[in-house]
Amino acid sequence: MGTFDGKSVVVTGGAQGIGGGVSTGFAQAGASVTVVDIDEAASAALTGSLEKEGCAAQYVIADVSSHADAKRAIEQAVAAFGGVDVLVNNAGIQPMGSYVKLDAETEEGWDRIIGVNLKGCFLMSKYAIPSMRERGGGVVINIASVQGLQSQPLVPAYAASKGGMLSLTRNMALDYAPENIRVVAINPGSMDTPMLRTQARAAGDEDAMVETWGRTHPIGRIGQPADIASAAMFLASDQASFITGEYLCVDGGYMARGAWAGNNEE
Repeated sequence: MGTFDGKSVVVTGGAQGIGGGVSTGFAQAGASVTVVDIDEAASAALTGSLEKEGCAAQYVIADVSSHADAKRAIEQAVAAFGGVDVLVNNAGIQPMGSYVKLDAETEEGWDRIIGVNLKGCFLMSKYAIPSMRERGGGVVINIASVQGLQSQPLVPAYAASKGGMLSLTRNMALDYAPENIRVVAINPGSMDTPMLRTQARAAGDEDAMVETWGRTHPIGRIGQPADIASAAMFLASDQASFITGEYLCVDGGYMARGAWAGNNEE
C-alpha cells in the first residue's frame, strides 16, 4: 500500500517542472491527484502517463488567479475523488522580459504576477479548506521561494509574492490549527524546470548556465523537481503532524550562505 492511499491531492501548476514532480510523487505513493494547470497538452500527457502506471489522476485546465476557475478546480477534485486532503499551491510565474526595477514595472505585470503567485494561493486555499474541514483535517503546502527571504535584483513583484506566501502560511496555520488543518511552505532554490531552462537559453549556452547556477549552491548543483516532491510528501505525511506555520528551504544550502549570490530560483 502507498503512503497516501485514499488521499486526494490537488497540485496547482501541476503539469510540469516542480508541480509535475510533486504530482508524480503523490500519485506514485497512492494518492488520487488532480493536476491544475493552464497547459492542456502537458496536463494530458502527465495524467495519461500516470494512469498507464495504474495511478489515479485527472487534470483541470484553470487559471488559479480566477475566482471561478479556482472554485471549479476544487469542485472537480471533490466530484472525482470525494474531497481534498492535501493542496499544493505551486503555480507561479516570473515572465521573461519582466526583470525590471520597481519604477519600471507595469501595473499589469505586477497584477499578473501577484495574481497567479499570491492571489492564486488564496483562492485555491479558500475553496479547498471547507472540504478539508469536512474530512476532519488536511494539509496546505505553499511552494514559495528562497526569494521570499532574500531577493535577487529586478524581481520586485515576484519577491513580494513569495514573501507574501510565507506570511500567509503563518497566518493560515494559526487560524486553522484548531481544525487539524496544517499549513506549511517550501522554499526551493534553483530548480531544473522549464522556466529555469528558458532563462538559461536566453542568457547564452543553456547547459553552461545551468552548471554555473548550480555552482552557486553549496551542494554544487541545481535541484530536481523530485527533491521538492520528497519534501512535500514528508510535510503532508503523518510524520510531520506536529509541523505547521513553518517553511522548509530545499535549496542545496543556498540560504546558509547568508547573502544573495545567484539567481533563478525556479
